[in-house]
Amino acid sequence: MEHARVHEAVAALQRGDVDAALESGLMEFTSNDLDQAGVSINDRERILTTMAKLHFAWDARERYRARQQRLDERARKREARRAQAPLGDGAVKPALPTAAANALAKALARAKGN
Repeated sequence: MEHARVHEAVAALQRGDVDAALESGLMEFTSNDLDQAGVSINDRERILTTMAKLHFAWDARERYRARQQRLDERARKREARRAQAPLGDGAVKPALPTAAANALAKALARAKGN
């Protein structure tokens, strides 16, 4: 690893420019790279902390995306089941789940005296 890239990343982090630090190879640095470049303890801590925060954020983003895909898949399957379900007497799909619709129909029948 080039020492210049390490120092570019350090300077970028000191400015608060994480994107520039990433472009300098921030996430590729090892402890050995930091030792060889003569990075101060404070800058080393800043680099390692930033790397840890980025890894955490990227992992969280991946978990969120995976969860969203699972939820989308469940919704697609639910809609497919609803589309394939028999509609009964009417041409309109019931708005209630089957068990609730059956209970309501029984209650209405009792109320009408059937």
